Amino acid sequence: MTPLERALRSRIRAEGPITLEAYMEACNGFYYATRDPLGAAGDFTTAPEISQMFGEMIGAALADCWTRGGAPEDAVYVELGPGRGTLAGDALKVLRRAGFAGAVHFVETSPALRATQAAAVPEAASHEAFEDVPNAPLLLVANEFFDALPIQQHVDGIERRIAIVGDGLAFDRDGRIVESSPEREAMAADIARRLVDQGGVALIIDYGHQRTSAGETLQAVRGHAFAPVLADAGEQDLTAHVDFEVLARAASEAGAAVTKVVTQGAWLRSLGIAARADSLAQANPGHASDIAAALERLTAPDAMGELFKVMALYSPQWPAPAGFA
Repeated sequence: MTPLERALRSRIRAEGPITLEAYMEACNGFYYATRDPLGAAGDFTTAPEISQMFGEMIGAALADCWTRGGAPEDAVYVELGPGRGTLAGDALKVLRRAGFAGAVHFVETSPALRATQAAAVPEAASHEAFEDVPNAPLLLVANEFFDALPIQQHVDGIERRIAIVGDGLAFDRDGRIVESSPEREAMAADIARRLVDQGGVALIIDYGHQRTSAGETLQAVRGHAFAPVLADAGEQDLTAHVDFEVLARAASEAGAAVTKVVTQGAWLRSLGIAARADSLAQANPGHASDIAAALERLTAPDAMGELFKVMALYSPQWPAPAGFA
């Protein structure tokens, strides 16, 4: 039994069955605070760790928006859940070449990851919450951030809870599951309001679905493999598919302009990732096969290309971002 499960069992005995939302918040809070989960030695690998091309395409997209938005000198780069800082490092190289000289802000709660981020992007200021980021036009990135925010599950209109059953933890009801996430909606609305007030653009990249649908998508990953979601509390990553339709509605109701949702593969290719791969391969012929494999992994339908989606929120006073036509 993990230390967190022991604490959760004590809570359940004292308060009764807890919601999935509370369980997920506790598990991911402990998980991310105590380790670097990325890479071969961790539990999963994100797109920025696969190839520099991913961050470069994001940097190019943001640079284009910033330039066409009048290149405001007070604009800032913001990343939510920046991992090891790899994406920011690659994106900022492109942004700096385009003339962007703004400050860099990370929103990160994990002490372990903050140390790694500080080494990768020394100029970045770290914050515990998005509300702590200074007011300014935003060039914001949220890559695989929303999927880890807590969700709720309902069965026949009743919120699903977790209880102690026998020797383990178990859900208190089963049936046709409907998922929702007030925390995700609130975050999308907060970002939207800042874009409306201050200007800027936000890129949201995550795995999920374009349209709201019923069904369970909650999953646990440990050691690059799926695991039972109620096992080893706090020792594995808990995520669920992002409902982009709900996020779009929350952002739109808060006043932001919202692009359509496109697949990651289509978006990256529209931005020119294939040409960038060719350029890298020509400059590094000994790594051409690795570059081709990375391109395939990021864009192919049977890899990350179809499962991952991209959507942008932007100020009504700014131009629409590229790649969503």
